[in-house]
Amino acid sequence: MLVGVPKEIKDNEYRVAMTPAGVQQLIEKRHQVLVETCAGDGSRFTDEQYVKVGAKIVPTAADAWGAEMVVKVKEPIAVEYPFLRDDLLLFTYLHLAAEEKLTHAMIESGVTGIAYETVEAPDGSLPLLTPMSEVAGRMAIQVGAHFLERSHLGRGMLLGGVAGVPGANVVIIGGGVVGSNAAHIALGMGAHVTILDTDLDRLRFLENVLHGRLTTVASNSYNIAEAVANADLVVGGVLIKGARAPRLVTRDMVSTMRQGSVIADVAVDQGGCVETIHVTTHSDPVYVIDGVVHYGVANMPGAVPRTSTLALSNATLPYVLRLARLGAEAAMAENPGLAKGLNIYRGQVTYEAVAQAFNLPYVAYEA
Repeated sequence: MLVGVPKEIKDNEYRVAMTPAGVQQLIEKRHQVLVETCAGDGSRFTDEQYVKVGAKIVPTAADAWGAEMVVKVKEPIAVEYPFLRDDLLLFTYLHLAAEEKLTHAMIESGVTGIAYETVEAPDGSLPLLTPMSEVAGRMAIQVGAHFLERSHLGRGMLLGGVAGVPGANVVIIGGGVVGSNAAHIALGMGAHVTILDTDLDRLRFLENVLHGRLTTVASNSYNIAEAVANADLVVGGVLIKGARAPRLVTRDMVSTMRQGSVIADVAVDQGGCVETIHVTTHSDPVYVIDGVVHYGVANMPGAVPRTSTLALSNATLPYVLRLARLGAEAAMAENPGLAKGLNIYRGQVTYEAVAQAFNLPYVAYEA
């Protein structure tokens, strides 16, 4: 199969979909790989490294998108919509439930779109979303600590405090991969951490494995409001597979927060779980509503591309190899978890949560 790796062009997105090591494995299996020039520069992989393992460096995005399968990191943006076509297999993060224009563009083009974030393992976990959720959860505390500084619009608090001065109150909504990783870093920095989740077994697990100033609370609107009102930093980490994130923190709740407190909503790429959040960029990451600093960067791991690219490609490579070897239909027939990643197929929405988000017809894919 001819596989294309275009350069990511989203604002300050420095990741690349495949490392030279991954490309080498494709080449060894007798596939051909087109890498857009400078695609790996942001992650410190040079064109020469790709050439050395057998890739062909192509000068334009159109060349890379001309492959049979395109492997990316982030969803296509508007200038890339013309590259979508009915004989193309696109394998990337899509987050379609928060991307109505992209959803319609993919339907109209007839492209086959398999989304990293809805591919499932046999146990129902999300193996291609997990590594970036780990990165984003840990980064949420770093950026939260940064924007709590007075010179960055915050309350002027040190996350961990010092002797005689308490640290910040960090409230994490959702105890999944994002939440547990955020808690791990926040506790390590000496903050007081409250995690809210509806799954009591998950909260018991987190109490057993996390140590420090940790409180676990059953998640409901009353408890969320109480926790948010006393928070210095709120991290949104709620996920519903493939669907728009539920709005759990309302505008009224935000208005009760202290001046200079910070919200970092990691769920923003699925629409966000905070009513007042909207997508921002690494070049313009925050805005203020009711005196509360909002951080809504949808591609947080793009700021640490070396780590993120390696973590993501470790997870995606086995699926890329399977798709290249068998093609989309046969690969999905062989691996039902991969079939769960199919969001758009031949002009139809094949992921129910995406169809529900935009009142579109849903057509179940049958392998």
